[in-house]
Amino acid sequence: MSDTRALFDKALGAYLGLAIGDALGATVEFMRPREIRAQYGVHREMMGGGWLKLARGQVTDDTQMCLALGDALLLAGAPLLAARDDSATRQIAEAFVRWLRSKPVDCGNTCRRGIQRYLADGSLQGPANEGDAGNGALMRNLPVVLATLHNESLLAHWSLAQARITHHHPLSDAATLGLARLTRAALLGADTAMLAHQVQDWIQAWPAFRHQPYPGRASAYVVDTVQTVLHFGFTHPDFEQALVATVNQGDDADTTGALVGMLAGARCGASRLPRRWLQRLQPATVQAVTGQVSHLLALADELAAPSPG
Repeated sequence: MSDTRALFDKALGAYLGLAIGDALGATVEFMRPREIRAQYGVHREMMGGGWLKLARGQVTDDTQMCLALGDALLLAGAPLLAARDDSATRQIAEAFVRWLRSKPVDCGNTCRRGIQRYLADGSLQGPANEGDAGNGALMRNLPVVLATLHNESLLAHWSLAQARITHHHPLSDAATLGLARLTRAALLGADTAMLAHQVQDWIQAWPAFRHQPYPGRASAYVVDTVQTVLHFGFTHPDFEQALVATVNQGDDADTTGALVGMLAGARCGASRLPRRWLQRLQPATVQAVTGQVSHLLALADELAAPSPG
């Protein structure tokens, strides 16, 4: 497989892995592990339902907000993104507005509050807020990773710019940046040992994310989310094992499932994702994701940092 094809396979694996984890985990969102065991034994099939009463293969706000963000980045284009122009951030905010007005199946309270603040006063970030330490900015950042894959400085800038439209908290910032860099490394071919070393550096800088021993909480609090993603993402090297273990932890299972699916998918590539899950994702989602990956990787080439010398 050529380098270009291998990168596309990994990028598509990350994005489809995110959608698979979202759709699989949504069935058991807000359930406790013992409730999942009582109802499903081990939840491992994409069946819809859950508190949102989803159709089989339907995704939630995790994937939908990714797609909205990806569309906005592509609409802004390389010149505005390279210039770190606030008009590109405004296009992202407007994309979130359009998504909210489409009456999505779900929207987190912090995301809703941030979008409504933007509608009220046009501000591209609110003041730092202790209530903003949720995982809503973290869950949707993959399109930024893909668009800025070859430019670390722009990855950091646009990760925080999109995040702070709705979430302004140091832990949200650190989680969004940390997982972005980890996903980027996986996409660019880092092996398990290299990724584990990167995780240790991240935790040394932000001890709140320490996940060993695993505390066993999988809520939407960004610390719980990161700990869950790191624990299950590295305990199980196999995509399916990692995802099944994650979603059976319950609680915010669509988001933890999406993020573990993203990270594991970046490592294994789309060609190695479980066929039965791919076939059950709604075709419109697969089509939208596949189209975005191609265009975001092309944008990444335009935004690549100059080679030294």
